[in-house]
Amino acid sequence: MTNRNTSSARPVSDIITGPYLSLEALLRLRHRPFRQGASGRFQISGSRAGQRLSSSKGRGIDFAEVRQYQPGDDVRTIDWRVTARKNTPHTKLFREEREHPALILVDQNQHMFFGSIQRLKSVAAGELAARIAWQVTAVGDRVGGMVVSNGREQLFKPVQTQKAVARFLAAIATANQNLNRLPPQRGPASSASALSKFRQLAGARYRIFVISDFSGPISAWQDQLLPLAQDHLVRLLHIVDPLDAELPPANQYAISSAGRRHQFNSGDDSLRRRYRGVFEERVQALKSLEGRLTYTSLSTADPHWDHHAWTS
Repeated sequence: MTNRNTSSARPVSDIITGPYLSLEALLRLRHRPFRQGASGRFQISGSRAGQRLSSSKGRGIDFAEVRQYQPGDDVRTIDWRVTARKNTPHTKLFREEREHPALILVDQNQHMFFGSIQRLKSVAAGELAARIAWQVTAVGDRVGGMVVSNGREQLFKPVQTQKAVARFLAAIATANQNLNRLPPQRGPASSASALSKFRQLAGARYRIFVISDFSGPISAWQDQLLPLAQDHLVRLLHIVDPLDAELPPANQYAISSAGRRHQFNSGDDSLRRRYRGVFEERVQALKSLEGRLTYTSLSTADPHWDHHAWTS
């Protein structure tokens, strides 16, 4: 029997490997390095938690520069010393501070309990959710989310504390450890339909991360994602396994699904083309949403996730 809470969930290389997650492994990810503000757009603004400096200039608390006064400028921002020295009115500009709270949907449904290299998709999804949560908290923003598992949805309001992140991660670990090879007693909660509940939590312009393999009808995902992307910055994080895209080498295989056993010959060229085509069609459908949201594919076979930064 696999021990779900010990060596199978210890970080190997840059990632968590094995069939299951543990809360301890997710908590340790807090100390993983990441490229804070990788794009150079954001900085932490002193001690005011949850506030970061935007690239636009306006009324704020952080000084940006002095320029010549223009009609319509706030007279309260006139820099009298520079004005006296240059004998021309000059005004101070400040960088505005804006909060960027995040919501993370992490899919732990039964279809995520699959993987062929290093770890299962359910493990990769849980790890990615933890990495994002810790990075968002590290730069002073609030983070919340939803764990969608077999027959259950757990919602967490955005909060900027490590204890709140730990509660969110504990729910992910519990949902992950409840996955098994047997079919669930209750029907899986739809990750796509669960997105509608994010509107109950999100204010204007939240960052929303959707972590899933995006199984099920693609139209159901589109129906929820497109309205959400009108008001928020939505990122699709597509967890894929090499066997999602390509059948294994030619041979006779037996698989079990929902208590049933099936056999197939992976050397059938027609079958291989159809299999690959179904996957590519789903990827293209998700990529077609770019421009209104962003799409990123992450493989269970990738051993190096420390180079990803999710706060910029």
